[in-house]
Amino acid sequence: MLTITEFEVQEINDPFGIVEGSRYEFQIVIDPEEDDELYSENGVYIRVIYRADEPKDGIIKYELYENVTEKYLDFDLEEDELAVLETFCKEHI
Repeated sequence: MLTITEFEVQEINDPFGIVEGSRYEFQIVIDPEEDDELYSENGVYIRVIYRADEPKDGIIKYELYENVTEKYLDFDLEEDELAVLETFCKEHI
């Protein structure tokens, strides 16, 4: 399960209209448990691109990074974690 500790969100300007609806970029800091493969002493955040366009709301893309080093982490979230992340984004735009 994802434990979200803080986040930032901003709307992304799409002058070319490539994606329908509004797009938002989230930076979501998470606190994985020490036995989780996502755990890092430096902390972890998720960069999420989210589309708000009923009925097509949803995550377009996400990437995981180490907080201090900004190192890309090549991991995929599990389905239940993605569902939590998607719900969180929808509630915070």
